[in-house]
Amino acid sequence: MSPVTILKRPRDEAVQTQRKYFRKTAKGKVVKGRLDFLRERYLRDDIDCGIVGISEGQNPTLPARGDLSHSAYRHGHYILPDTNVFLHQMDLMESELLVAPIIILQTVMEEVRHRSLPLFNRLKALTKIDSKQTWIFYNEFSSNTAVVREGEESPNDKNDRAIRKAAAWYNSHIKETRGKGKQSESLPIVLLLTDDAENRRRAEKEKIPCVSVQKYVSGTKEAAKLLDIVAAAEDNEMELIPGAITRRPALYPDHLPLATLQAGVRSGTLYQGYFAANPYNYLEGNVNLPAFTKPVLLIGRECMNRAVDGDVVAVEIFPESDWKAAGDEVVDQDAALKDDDADDSDAEREEADDKARIEEERILRREMQAVSGSDPKEKEKQPTGKIVGIIKRNWRPYVCHIDRTSLTTLVTTSTAQQSVFATPVDRKLPRIRMRTRQAPTLIDQKILVSVDRWDNNSRYPEGHFVRALGKVESKEAETESLMLEYDVQYRPFGRAILDCLPPEGDNWIVPPKDESHPAWRGREDLRDLIICSIDPPNCQDIDDALHARLLPNGNIEAGVHIADVSHFVAMDTPMDAEAASRGTTVYLVDKRIDMLPHLLGTNLCSLRPHVERLAFSAIWELNADAEIVNVRFTKSVIASKMAFTYEEAQQRKDNKELNDELTQSIRLLNSLAIKLKAARMRAGALNLASPEVKIHMDSAESSDPIDVEQKALFETNSLVEEFMLLANISVARKIQQTFPMTAVLRRHMPPPRTNFEKLQDLLWKLKKVTLDVSSSGALAASLDACVDPSEPAFNTLVRIMATRCMLSAEYFCSGSVSDDTFGHYGLASPIYTHFTSPIRRYADVLAHRQLAAAIGHVPLHGSLHSKSYVEKILSGVNRRHRLAQMAGRASVEFYVGLALKARGQKGGVAVDVIEEAFVIRAFRNGLAVFVHSLGLEGLVTFKKEIQFNAEEYNVTIPAPDGRQVTISVFDKVRVRIVVEQDKNTLRGKVKMILASPVDSTDL
Repeated sequence: MSPVTILKRPRDEAVQTQRKYFRKTAKGKVVKGRLDFLRERYLRDDIDCGIVGISEGQNPTLPARGDLSHSAYRHGHYILPDTNVFLHQMDLMESELLVAPIIILQTVMEEVRHRSLPLFNRLKALTKIDSKQTWIFYNEFSSNTAVVREGEESPNDKNDRAIRKAAAWYNSHIKETRGKGKQSESLPIVLLLTDDAENRRRAEKEKIPCVSVQKYVSGTKEAAKLLDIVAAAEDNEMELIPGAITRRPALYPDHLPLATLQAGVRSGTLYQGYFAANPYNYLEGNVNLPAFTKPVLLIGRECMNRAVDGDVVAVEIFPESDWKAAGDEVVDQDAALKDDDADDSDAEREEADDKARIEEERILRREMQAVSGSDPKEKEKQPTGKIVGIIKRNWRPYVCHIDRTSLTTLVTTSTAQQSVFATPVDRKLPRIRMRTRQAPTLIDQKILVSVDRWDNNSRYPEGHFVRALGKVESKEAETESLMLEYDVQYRPFGRAILDCLPPEGDNWIVPPKDESHPAWRGREDLRDLIICSIDPPNCQDIDDALHARLLPNGNIEAGVHIADVSHFVAMDTPMDAEAASRGTTVYLVDKRIDMLPHLLGTNLCSLRPHVERLAFSAIWELNADAEIVNVRFTKSVIASKMAFTYEEAQQRKDNKELNDELTQSIRLLNSLAIKLKAARMRAGALNLASPEVKIHMDSAESSDPIDVEQKALFETNSLVEEFMLLANISVARKIQQTFPMTAVLRRHMPPPRTNFEKLQDLLWKLKKVTLDVSSSGALAASLDACVDPSEPAFNTLVRIMATRCMLSAEYFCSGSVSDDTFGHYGLASPIYTHFTSPIRRYADVLAHRQLAAAIGHVPLHGSLHSKSYVEKILSGVNRRHRLAQMAGRASVEFYVGLALKARGQKGGVAVDVIEEAFVIRAFRNGLAVFVHSLGLEGLVTFKKEIQFNAEEYNVTIPAPDGRQVTISVFDKVRVRIVVEQDKNTLRGKVKMILASPVDSTDL
């Protein structure tokens, strides 16, 4: 190994900073002080360049000649992108079609980390992709490339200079080591890749090879495809891209500068919140703000001012005299703007913009006239305002399809660039205008599109093509597009993660009992207990098992045994970091995307029957009334005696001929669960409802759905639920007592009473039922009273509608909020956490670690003593949990569509699928209905004029025989269900047509 020379910089080159502080003297006087900080950096002369044949390191990754395929650099080259390339062209950098070796500077890595953490994570992932040739060069630690900030030089200029110096050094280094006896023209070069025109000008002056992204990509072997991935040029890019928008009249107000927005929010003249688009009306949106009891309404494109669903925005509130009520009409973007042309000239585009503006103004006038002409709407007026700026964009790659009508040519051999509309799967998003040379070949394909910019003179955001996902309605493409749309991390587990698994693999077993063995230390041997698990059919990741037995004193011992995941997933390991990043297992209809590697989730941690497994047990002594006498927690070793489905456990319990220990245990658990649930209900717990369906597949090997029905629920479902709740509540109390500042808890905040106003008004006017929302107990009692003797399903429908008025539950750090906000509203529990599913939820893994420390099994890792760390982790887990739920629902919706399509074509003959449904909402031009038997919600729309009564929540429709038929919310109707291709998703979309009391086919 060659000697290493470390050079210390002169003191006058060190970075000096000052910090002010205040301190109080013994006499109470406050004095100001100042601390001087001197930041020193030690430079080395052996920082490896990473090029094979030049590098003195052991594992260089950059090929000796670089890439030889570029038309302009036949002697080979490497690319050295600046920071903005990674900030704006990450899709290009990640593309497998970009084959040039990439040199990533330390300066660039640090600047990307400060500017965008998500992009920094993508950049780190890029360096680990086997198919990409990358090298991280630590230029700030190299004596050859380190720079010091000069005089009044800005940090950005200093970083640009550092990047240029590194590029210059690389080229001189190649000449010095390889240039002897060779012409410099025959040597590979290191090419500075930058879209900053000023940076290029300076590089050219310093004779550093440099090029813009657009020009570089144009000379690559796969230029036709790669040019589609190039993001729209930034304002400082001097080379105009053909087809780019020139300056035209503004369609939207300018956004205020970020500093002005932040000052306005601090002063109270502006308000900050998340923008939510209206899925029923593309001309409306809202922002929920704590300062107002109702969401702030935004009406019209100008007031929404280029915000995209999920953006953090700054809102200016109008005077109360200008407040309005939300519209009652379904307004579809594609129908209203069907004449828009993505590839117009400037003059034609201005004409199209004028037509679109006139049509939208007509729709808004009609809405306002309808609302103002209805007196009851006065009380529904809500704060109204406009967006004056975007504080943080929520842009991400979107799953889209190309609008066929926006193409200028369908000739698949054409490579001409076209401007086309990409329609996102999510109907809350606007169409995206993008330029592509592949448009004809991408028709009927699901594609991924990134948004680059949205100028105030463009009706639509500008974006670029990333990649194709596959043919629409193919299950593979639909599943991948669904996972991308909801940001499900479905990549395979990497080598570093798999290396964390036990080397024995599937052959790992619990070692023979030995108190000195690490696996047995501090564990109880519970292998003789009669323990079983009860789960849904085909469950492989069995988190929990239970037991119950009578004690000699007449009380009952009950135990919940949870997979000891934290034994296998240690802190500060790649597997732990990956589990924290994924946050949760995602369950789709046809597949499961695991939080942990398959070996753990379905084998080593899974509490399978007749196999010894490590567990974390909560064991209670309960009296005959199911009241807790005491509880203890222990690490354990168990051997489950049986794995039941809910139905099998129910049959076992109900079989009077069986009286063995296992059956008695199930019956004992069930009797306790009934009492536990009754106690919860008395305390004010809510018995809410959400629709769940079961999809029947053609066979076990096939994922072709053939039918759908509502899931059956058994008494044993409630049995398991009650004991999981008991375990979670007991663990929450223990970890909060031990770690009051950092306990991982879960809460469900009481919903604002205004959330229930519409439902209360509906129930009173249409059913003369009062809904009391003063407390969870009052709400529970009111829901129990919401019955219709003639319609048993009515109560379930009201519970589903009440569930939609609730806030979402969330994980939180106990030290971050006041104790009086710990409670779980739905469960009527003062404290709660998640402990019972560590195989599929990362929050449970954290709770396990805290509980293990609370009982003295192991010390708590230092990071879990940090409130900021726990807050950061739980923020990510909350997001992942929400996305996983949405992905699961979207998967069910897709497969329900396929199943209904199959049902409607039995035996190759088309048959009508007609189901009973409840009306849950009335619009000026339609009805929202809920099909109880399928757990399915749909929209019945009318093209012809109908009578709409906003006060009585009904519509009046003409029947073929001349009668006028009135249909109100809560009425039962029959609907004809057909599956047709949705314009947004291009998936099979369930469409509903009223079959009775009126056939709406011709309406």
